[in-house]
Formats: sequence, C-alpha cells, structure tokens
Amino acid sequence: MTSIPPSAEEQELLALAKRVLPGGHFGNFPAEIILREGRGAHVWDVSGREYIDYLLGSGPMYVGHNHPKVTEAVLAQVPKGTTFFANNEHGIRLAAAIADAMPCVEQVRFVSSGSEADLYAMRLARAYRKRPKIVKFEGGYHGMSDWGLMSLAPKKLANFPEAVPDTPGIPDSVRAEVLVAPFNDTEAAVRLIEARHDEIGGVILEPFQRLIPPKPGFLQAIREVTARLGIPLIFDEVVTGFRFAYGGAQEFYGVTPDICTMGKIIGGGFPLAALGGRADIMAQFDKAAVGEDRFLTQIGTLSGNPVASVAGLATMAVLREAGAYEQIFATGRSLMEGLTGLIHEAGIPAQVVGEPPLFDVVYAAGDIRDYRSVIRQDAAMQKHVNGVLRGRGILKGESKFYMSLAHTAADVAETLDAFRAAMKSLPAKAA
Repeated sequence: MTSIPPSAEEQELLALAKRVLPGGHFGNFPAEIILREGRGAHVWDVSGREYIDYLLGSGPMYVGHNHPKVTEAVLAQVPKGTTFFANNEHGIRLAAAIADAMPCVEQVRFVSSGSEADLYAMRLARAYRKRPKIVKFEGGYHGMSDWGLMSLAPKKLANFPEAVPDTPGIPDSVRAEVLVAPFNDTEAAVRLIEARHDEIGGVILEPFQRLIPPKPGFLQAIREVTARLGIPLIFDEVVTGFRFAYGGAQEFYGVTPDICTMGKIIGGGFPLAALGGRADIMAQFDKAAVGEDRFLTQIGTLSGNPVASVAGLATMAVLREAGAYEQIFATGRSLMEGLTGLIHEAGIPAQVVGEPPLFDVVYAAGDIRDYRSVIRQDAAMQKHVNGVLRGRGILKGESKFYMSLAHTAADVAETLDAFRAAMKSLPAKAA
C-alpha cells in the first residue's frame, strides 16, 4: 500500500518544511508524513500513498473524514460568513446541544483549543473557590499551559505531591501552585485533597487518563471528597467528550463533575473547544451576575466560530443516529481482541489497554494503572511495531488507536495482518 516512492513534490515540500518549520514539522507528528486528503477512515499523502487512519487528526474525525453531512453543513455556512466575533445562531445552538448532552453542563463558554479550555477551567475553579492551587494527576494531559505542563511526562520521578515541569520556560513559581497525585491510587489522592483542601482551588483529571481506564471506585472517591470539601472537580473531556458516550466519560462511568472541558469532536474537525459546568460556577464569566471584583475575563477572536459550530452540530447529529456508538464500540472491540490474540501468539510481554473507541498496545506485563506503570514498557519494541505498521499503510499515533464510525471490518482485518507481520519481524530476543 505504501510502496509508492516519494514524488518530486513530496521531496520539495519536505525540504521546504525543514527550512521554514522548526524540526520540519508543526510539532505534532513526524515530518516525513505530509497528508493531502482524507475520506472516511482512509487518508492519502502527497505522493499518493494510502493509509488506514487511526490518527484521525488526533481524534476529532470521529465520524470519518469528509462525512457528507458535515461537509454539506460547512459548505452551506461558508458563503454566509466564516467568523463574526459576535453571537451567532449556530454557536448558540451548539452550546444548547452540549448542555443537553453532558450531565454536568448547564452553561458553556467557547474557546478555540483544548489547551485554552483546560487553562480557563483551572482559572475558573480557582476564581470560584478563591484558592490558588490545582491538584492534577501524574501523566494527565491538560494542554500546553504552564499549569497543564506539570508532571505530564516527567523526566525524573518526584515524590508526590511535588510537581515537575515538562518543558523549559515555565517559572519556578508555578510549581508551587500544582499538587500532583498518582492516578488510580484512591487512598493517596483522597489523603492529599483532605490534607491540603484549604489551599486547593480545583481538582482536574482525565477520567480516562491517556489510555488508562479508572479503577472501580476511583472516580467516585474523588467526586465524594471534592463534593464534601466544596472543591470544584474538573473532568478534562477534550478527548473523551462524545467519544465514550454521547454524554462523554461522565455518562460512561456514571460520575458527574462540576466543570468539564471539551474539544476535538465538538468542532467536527475545525478549531473549536469549550468548557462548561454548573451555572453558579460559570456565572464567574458574567459581570452582571457576580460583580466587577469576581468577574473572570475570557475573550477569543474565534470563540463560537459559525463554521466550526455547524461542523460540530452536524457531527453530533450523526452520533445521535441509531446504532452509531454500538458500531464504533463493536469495531474497536474487534480490533482490541484481534491484537490481544496476536500478542499471545507471539508470546511477548504486551497487552491492549483502553476502551473500544480509544486504546493501544502497551509493551509491558503487569498491571497498567498509572503513568509509572506505562513508562515501564519497551519503548524500542513500540517504536519498531509502529514503524512496521506505517510501512504497511496503517497510520496511528505513537501510543493510540483512535476508532471512528467509518472504520470497517475490512480495515480491522488489514490492520491485524499488518500487526501480525510486525510481530513476526520482532528481533528473536523480543519474541
């Protein structure tokens, strides 16, 4: 599938990218991939190579690329205007649809990216609670803000609750405002929140952290202690919102936070994200409701963009169609089970971790429950297998299979054939 040699155009673009982009890429994905087109669950690069796409633009394309209903809605809106900075009908209707769907959401504020949504959610919690510190969980991804880039992927493992910055350029003072707990360790997290509750403005977590499902009772315990102490609980649902269920991970796992963030799917492939929550908390954005001193400023040039809003509304309408989630879960489960069987046949220390809409192979034995258990994996084996898959026309991120409504049984079968080849190509000592 990918045996087509690089075209002259591809070589020219690669050279241009290396000249005008740091590292030759946008910071998201390896520079050697330059995509041109996507249809359904497949994408094509500039040389004409075709891939089964499990990257899905890092998750937004949940109904597939170029879905006819989404494309139709976008093309109908573009001649009418692409942005206004003022309220528009479609943004208002999208906010209402989100509030109807997500259990914790009574009101919505739009932004343009998940990083913005998480930043504002943490600021909102601190403003409402009038406390400075945020509790997050080691390995949890909450965007590119200074607070979000604490202990996402620490290069050194610190004692909890010490925060470790993931990048240069973050002031040392920020470390003191973030408390870090281990994911899926109920006792440690509850103990930290109870001990430091007078300082804590909010607790933020991914209810499904990267690939790791919550252990039974973990989310419920975090909900109980934060509710008891009056601390806003934030679910980062930028990834899981509308993916695990129409009402997000909070519906899927049956735990309702006070605030949640959303992105990816709600923009239908366009730059749009949001935060939402209880009306009394979201009132911090309304000067008339809370007064000058408590008013939380939030402005964004493209917030509630009408093109992104119609794409989001169309995507959500497709997901409301009968059987949509059942189909995605069935396809994902089929691939998960097939990968598990091939791992057992190969006899390697690896396992499939996640839920049917989002999962991957972790190349380690034992319980995978948190960041520290994931980083035990054989990174060289992971890189080798991913390279073989890409060479055989399977496009995925370094550590995720994103499933979509457009993936088929034939896609699954071809992916399993490629993974079987990857298992056979492992060095003898690995197998």
